[in-house]
Amino acid sequence: MLRQLARLAQPALNLPYIRRTRRNHGLEHATITVLSSRRRVRLSGRSDDSGFVILGDVATADLEAAVLEALRRMRGGERGLAVHPNCGTNLVTTGFLVSLVGLFGLGGASRRTGFNRLPLVMTLMMAVILYSQPLGLALQRHFTTDGDPGDLTVLGISRREVRLPLSDRTLVVHRVDTWSN
Repeated sequence: MLRQLARLAQPALNLPYIRRTRRNHGLEHATITVLSSRRRVRLSGRSDDSGFVILGDVATADLEAAVLEALRRMRGGERGLAVHPNCGTNLVTTGFLVSLVGLFGLGGASRRTGFNRLPLVMTLMMAVILYSQPLGLALQRHFTTDGDPGDLTVLGISRREVRLPLSDRTLVVHRVDTWSN
């Protein structure tokens, strides 16, 4: 069903801004996958139409090597690298579905009726949480990422450190700038 919806949505998904963002999102995931396979490090990212940001303590040279390897592997056919289990798409999918179950299961009920419905609503929420993971991965595959980088080109990588509020710690932030039609 999602594949059919994605086909219908192709005109919107291929708008230049959206296509570039989806490609960068896919490369962001692939880069995190490559980095994570080399060493245990906590990373997160955020993509836009002109590149992506990687948050986490990683050397710039290591990040650059991972970006280039990820891009090479995606061009070589490893399009599945664009889909990542810890993507925000999965979190949003889970949150949305659990909220719907709660809204429909408890909405409009009196306190007593709501309390009586709670075991059923909780069971449905757990089922939705289990179902949301594969659904989130499918949404990534068809809508929020693109495993085909096309003409995506890495223009440069910059590093900065940001002091965290109310802390003496810093956060390493890398910006990966890209270009694509």
